[in-house]
Order: sequence, then structure tokens, then C-alpha cells
Amino acid sequence: MMTDEEMIHCREPERQVERAVAIMHRLRQPGGCPWDAEQTHDSIISNLLEECYECIDAIRSRDWAHMREELGDVLLQVIFHAELTRENPDAGFGLSEIACELADKLVRRHPHVFAQSEVRDTEGVLTQWDQIKRREHSIEDKPYLQDCGKGLPSMLRAYKITKKVAKVGFDWPDHAGVVDKIREETDEVAETLELPDDDPHVQEELGDLLFVIVNLCRRRGVDPELALDAANRKFERRFNAMERILKQEGVDLKEASADRMEAAWQAVKRAEPSA
Repeated sequence: MMTDEEMIHCREPERQVERAVAIMHRLRQPGGCPWDAEQTHDSIISNLLEECYECIDAIRSRDWAHMREELGDVLLQVIFHAELTRENPDAGFGLSEIACELADKLVRRHPHVFAQSEVRDTEGVLTQWDQIKRREHSIEDKPYLQDCGKGLPSMLRAYKITKKVAKVGFDWPDHAGVVDKIREETDEVAETLELPDDDPHVQEELGDLLFVIVNLCRRRGVDPELALDAANRKFERRFNAMERILKQEGVDLKEASADRMEAAWQAVKRAEPSA
């Protein structure tokens, strides 16, 4: 059996998770890293969020080397929190217990693989997963949306909520119905234009419009977060190109008129290859 010091320097491929755990343990010990020793579950929440988003960016870019690094950073956050719970006598669990609970859950929620369930298609699997989850958390008699998407960013939560209610038939009969609703909500947003910005109706109507747009994304099989990310990237690309055009014309971005920026913007759009 390896000592902690030997494990820290272990190069056996199949033991690298153990090695990472040993390193984190050493960092938290007296004589280790002062910064790591000071951290708490709460203090590294922002790190967990940041690393998840950086990993998502690497996945979307299909940058495999960067993805490997970012997945490692996400794993670091899991190992860090596991070390903190291991040190806490009120928690009393570490990475092994976390992995065990995960493995048990995977087996339990895949009876079509590990037991006798006859479910075979994706929709049936997802419905079955939700039913098992509700039984496990003793929420079968509680509101259907109990804790649905709890803790998620608002757009992702809206997507999850609308997806869940659609499973019980609370949905538009076709895409056209959603588009009509978007028009209705857009008209209601237009009616708030004369209101002051701090009027609660302004936020309410804009929120309603966003919520319905998320519904249309869901019905079209489009992840709204990915769609908005793609729109952000397209806008950034076009804006940077517009800025380059203005610089070539000797015009500083801050001094350019709205008409001049619009002309450069349209030039950028015309120069892009047709879809």
C-alpha cells in the first residue's frame, strides 16, 4: 500500500484520481497551501460555476486539449468539496462515498439496463427517470414542479420547467400557437414603452416574452442557452469586423456616427458567406 507521499508522485494511469485526492488532502494540511487551507464550501462556489462555463466553452470549441484541462478543473472542484466534507465531522463523507452514491443512483434509475423494465426509447427512459426520482425524494404527492430546476440560471430553469409540464400535456398543440403567443407578448411589451423603466410591468412583460421564446426553443429541439451563445458569438464576430472597417476608414469607434456604424455593419453581413 502506498504512503500519501508515494501516492502524490504516483504515475500509474488507473490511480490518478486517487493521486489528485491525495494532493488535495496535502494542500489542506498544516504546511500545505495557505489559500487552499482557508477555503470553504461557500468561498469556492464561484470557482465551480466559472470552471463549468469554461469547460462548456471548450466543449463547444471542440478543442480537445483544452477540454481535457477544463474537465480536470471541474473535477478539481468536486475533489475540493469532497475533501471539505471529509474534514467535517457533521458530514463525514468523501469522494468514495460520493462516487458510491452516484453509482447506486445510476443502477437504480436505469432499470431498463440493470433490472426488468421494458422501457426502450428515449422518451420512456426520461419519463421513467422522473418517476423514480419523485419516488426516491418522496415527492409523489407534492406539486409536480417541486424543486424543478432549483438553483439553475433562469433561462435553463425555464427550459426545464416547460419541458416537464409538456410531459403531462400542458403545451401548445403546434409551433404556430407559440409564435402567436410570442406576437401577443411582443404587443404587450410594446404597450409598456411609455412606462418608466422602474415600473414592475416592464420587467413582467419582458419576462413573459422571454419565457415564451424559451418554449419555442424547446418545441424546436433547440437549447436556448446554446442558441443565445451562438447569437452572442455571431454578434461579437460581426461587431469586431465592423470595428476593423471603421479603423481602416480612419474612424474611431467612439466617434463613429450611428449611420456610419450601420453602413459598416451591413457591409460585414454582406461579406459573410450565405448559409
